[in-house]
Amino acid sequence: MSTISLRLPESLHKTAKRLAERDGISMNQLIASALAEKVAAFATKDYLEERAKSGSKKKFVRAMKKVSSVEAEEYDRL
Repeated sequence: MSTISLRLPESLHKTAKRLAERDGISMNQLIASALAEKVAAFATKDYLEERAKSGSKKKFVRAMKKVSSVEAEEYDRL
């Protein structure tokens, strides 16, 4: 494990401390979890951008032609 020194605005520190106490976890756990969520979001964005590069309109149209023309259920309409 690594140790870091982190400077936080007082208001953010108080809010984080309150949330950690409410959830019964340490500040360390709260911050590690929040950072893990952010890292996962960036990784997902990067992954989707990379996957999008291999897409093509031609392939999309070909796939859509395979979908039957059926009226959407009432609960599934906009």
